[in-house]
Amino acid sequence: MKQSIFKILSNTPLTSTVYRMVLQGDTSAITAPGQFVNIQLSGRFLRRPISVCDYDGSTLTILYKVVGGGTAQMAAMEEGQTLDILTGLGNGYDLSVSGAHPVLLGGGVGVPPLYRLAKDLLAQGKTVSVVLGFNTASEVFYADEFRALGCDVTVTTVDGSYGTKGFVTDALPENYTYFYTCGPEPMLKAVYRAALTSGQMSFEERMGCGFGACMGCSCKTLTGYKRICKDGPVMRKEEIAW
Repeated sequence: MKQSIFKILSNTPLTSTVYRMVLQGDTSAITAPGQFVNIQLSGRFLRRPISVCDYDGSTLTILYKVVGGGTAQMAAMEEGQTLDILTGLGNGYDLSVSGAHPVLLGGGVGVPPLYRLAKDLLAQGKTVSVVLGFNTASEVFYADEFRALGCDVTVTTVDGSYGTKGFVTDALPENYTYFYTCGPEPMLKAVYRAALTSGQMSFEERMGCGFGACMGCSCKTLTGYKRICKDGPVMRKEEIAW
């Protein structure tokens, strides 16, 4: 974990509620796709945990949805302003077990961490399928960015207004070697039941500290209680108590 000051390079809307923020700063503590950062906002007691979408040696990209006062405050920030950010939080995805043809399943704001995961898997020579799930066409984002990487992309919408009608589990490819997923818990449970292989699931949870001190985000697993922020947010399918 590392605390640094980041400068905002851009902060642009992707949909009516989802924004992409690119920041400049020290990203050396970020070591794996699926990790998250914790952002301090003026006047707010708790930091805001946001998953890492992408990063390089000096820039960090996050995608976030405006759901309350804190994220609305972020959406109003402009280029040149700074943020106090904790980086390198959580355990990310393990790419070593992906096999040759992994599938990535993202729902809503669970999509962002899969972007860097897809980049890293493709860099290893894997064939990557991506299924992105949304409620309706106006909520769709980052499908083109995944396609530009070279992924085989399918988009599902609950109302059928874009792509395949239904849920991400309705668009699982016929052959895949492993799955990675991130999204709301109902989606994760559906993937858990539908998936034919082993996989890894990234959990969304309200956090107090973000680095394992407060125990506020503990959850029960088959091997005992674990902290989403410290032992997760990524967990193996086989250890989840569902």
